[in-house]
Amino acid sequence: MTSIIETKDLTIAFGGHVAVDSVNFTVPKNHFKSIIGPNGAGKTTFFNLLSGQLSPTKGQVFLKGEEITKLSPTVRTRKGIGRSFQITNVFPNLTVLENVRLAVQSRAGVRYQMLSHFKKFTQFEDKSHDILKLVLLDNKSDAIAKNLAHGEKRKLEIAMLLALETEVLLLDEPTAGMSLEEVPTILEVIKKIKAEGNRTIILIEHKMDMIMDLSDSVMVLFNGKLLADGTPEEIMNNETVQSAYLGGLYNDDTAS
Repeated sequence: MTSIIETKDLTIAFGGHVAVDSVNFTVPKNHFKSIIGPNGAGKTTFFNLLSGQLSPTKGQVFLKGEEITKLSPTVRTRKGIGRSFQITNVFPNLTVLENVRLAVQSRAGVRYQMLSHFKKFTQFEDKSHDILKLVLLDNKSDAIAKNLAHGEKRKLEIAMLLALETEVLLLDEPTAGMSLEEVPTILEVIKKIKAEGNRTIILIEHKMDMIMDLSDSVMVLFNGKLLADGTPEEIMNNETVQSAYLGGLYNDDTAS
């Protein structure tokens, strides 16, 4: 199976602390991989290395066989890696539709033009509406982004990543800060994206029922090292994983 993203001996140290320690990681195209681990395991740091927010102390990152270790986050996004953060990242004073349309235009290489009415770019408008349907926000297209509920902002952020035509979605705790009522909706959105079958999704999450429901495979980080990698069932039955931390995970939906 062809891998879309891969790391070799990926390592980063902050002073004497090795946050990610020689991690070798391969994800096939259109695969759903979850990353789990206790607080301080290195999960978000690992995401920062994949997306370019951090540069490794040693090791390499590859996208579709091309080394991207030294490329900026912006260039990595253009090449197909989209990253969501634990804190939403949208344009608060624009409408939902405008947020997505600007991302569509950006991907098409059309800069924002103050003197050109957006109706001139109907193809961008149509595509934006299609994406908003996919993330269950089509009834909020005219709402100002800052007025959305937290869960709706997360859906909008995912919509903007889809608008950039990213092939790899890095979702960092998409349910963080959500009320219990909001979680099923974001789960439905992620399921819809997975069902389309044309994107690789890498998820950091603490809700084990969500991980078991969505994942093709699960990677466990512990103290920056790769502890285990396998199907959800294999990970749940792995005694090393259980003894390291899994037993307490069900009661810890707030760790990061």
